[in-house]
Amino acid sequence: MPKARHAVVTGGGRGIGAATARRFKELGYRVTLMARTRSEIEGLADEIGAYAVRIDVGDPASVEAAFMAAGPVDVLVNNAGMVRPSQVTKTDVRVWEEHLKVNLTGAFLCSLKVLPGMISRQKGRIINVAGTTGLTGVPGLASLCASKHGLIGFTRALAAEVGHKGVTVNAVCPGFVDTPATHETLTTLAEKTGQDVAVLLASIKARNPQDRLFTVDEVAETITWLAGTGTQAINGSIINMDGGELAG
Repeated sequence: MPKARHAVVTGGGRGIGAATARRFKELGYRVTLMARTRSEIEGLADEIGAYAVRIDVGDPASVEAAFMAAGPVDVLVNNAGMVRPSQVTKTDVRVWEEHLKVNLTGAFLCSLKVLPGMISRQKGRIINVAGTTGLTGVPGLASLCASKHGLIGFTRALAAEVGHKGVTVNAVCPGFVDTPATHETLTTLAEKTGQDVAVLLASIKARNPQDRLFTVDEVAETITWLAGTGTQAINGSIINMDGGELAG
């Protein structure tokens, strides 16, 4: 019986990461969940039969230790991220740098750990979770947009470097997804702008021609599809999941 493929999901404790981990397990993968604290992922890991590993994706030493513990990886989902809403003129440089460290450098460091094994096996999948903030500007989210735009560039460049070595690198770009992080962001924006949360929610839904938030399961389905065996030709692609928001 062939050995189950091993998928690592960073930021795996909730939202998109948790839904993706569940879907991978349903498909028969061996799954490792990674997050900044083990308490974020231990419950889910126990529930679905996954392995829980602590990681600070912006810390090279922590990334080294986490991937040493995880072992060979067939699929890496760079999902760990952060967002702290702030207008540009009110953004502290440390907040700006933290966005870049977690959202961009984290994907770089984690990818570095899995690439040697993938290249040696001539097979591997790296999937970066970017979001439409990697493709357009959103008021109050400049730091997030800058880091995710960088992640798109990294995706395309790495795909061009390793595509001939059997490794594919792609990004998924969902619009606003119904996750705790999205609702926390809206609450923070409301506090900083004086707007009502319901008004802000309606405004982001209105950006989407489908007039809704997306579900974590929709994103997880796309990620696991990209990791599948019939998608070798898809490399360096930026998969929009925006309901037509950025069409045309």
